[in-house]
Amino acid sequence: MSQIRHQKNMLQIQENVSLKNFNTFGIDTSARYFVEIAHETELTELFADPQWQQTERLILGGGSNMLMVDDFDGLVVRMNIRGIEHRISHDDVYVEAGGGEVWNDLVNYCVAHEYAGVENLSLIPGSVGASPIQNIGAYGVELKDVFHSCRAFEIATGTFRNFSKEDCKFGYRESIFKAELKEQYIIVSVKFHLSLVASINTRYGAIEQELQNRGISNPTIKDVSQVVAHIRVSKLPDPSTIGNAGSFFKNPVISAEEFAVVQAKFPDVVNYPAADGGVKLAAGWLIEQCGWKGKTVGHTGTWKNQALVLVNHGGATGQEVYNFSSQIIDSVYTKFGVTLQREVNIIS
Repeated sequence: MSQIRHQKNMLQIQENVSLKNFNTFGIDTSARYFVEIAHETELTELFADPQWQQTERLILGGGSNMLMVDDFDGLVVRMNIRGIEHRISHDDVYVEAGGGEVWNDLVNYCVAHEYAGVENLSLIPGSVGASPIQNIGAYGVELKDVFHSCRAFEIATGTFRNFSKEDCKFGYRESIFKAELKEQYIIVSVKFHLSLVASINTRYGAIEQELQNRGISNPTIKDVSQVVAHIRVSKLPDPSTIGNAGSFFKNPVISAEEFAVVQAKFPDVVNYPAADGGVKLAAGWLIEQCGWKGKTVGHTGTWKNQALVLVNHGGATGQEVYNFSSQIIDSVYTKFGVTLQREVNIIS
């Protein structure tokens, strides 16, 4: 068991650093200033300097949920606090991970130790620290389902605060860190509430079918994790070979009344029940029906196996990808009367 790093290290602030290798889209932009944080005390040291309090800043984890449209004329803070700890109490397991840990490394750690709860979230790109901000989710599970608390640094005061699940105000791909507390806190570690007793969730997507294909009738969390990873790989491009940020758009949630109008015109529209009587539509299906799946425009386009994913075929600018996404949004609205929202953060 590795310890989450807390001790102080020497800060090194660099200038005019390329961000191409720090965003999964592979967009070649640069940061005016760049610093890497390996220990939480370095945040205190960094923001004790009034210069960095007043400078525009971008907090960077795995760079997997962002589109760099322009160079960043401020300070990029790359979070690299590592380490994983766990505590077991009866059947409950509390796992705490540094914000700089790779999300899938944490999932693999939990699956290997048979700590159940995050297996459906296998192979989601990004860092642990970014997971509560976005309330990441996949295959019937959201981060809020396993979240216990997080420790965060308040930039304005230089103090640390613990946030409970209730404090975070989680919604669909939303949290307090994307709303009223946006850019005010930096998450340094996250604690998860998992279990030694697995509650297997195979209801969503193609998990059940893939388990049947493998002849598995009583799946373990390892089986679910492997199947989810297999499905994701079959649908989604590897950022190391073709730039992308995973799902570019949110699945839109509309009212029952709005859904009735859409379904009357398009009876086979893919949909799922949502909170408060709403209906969630499959953004990928909407985009595909508009003829965008696998389409290339200039250096960008949609992925051949999943229209929800926008890709950089090589040399694309952030503006080019953004303009392409706007065309898709306009197209879907014209056909279905539904407005897509970008899931990725636009950095301009």
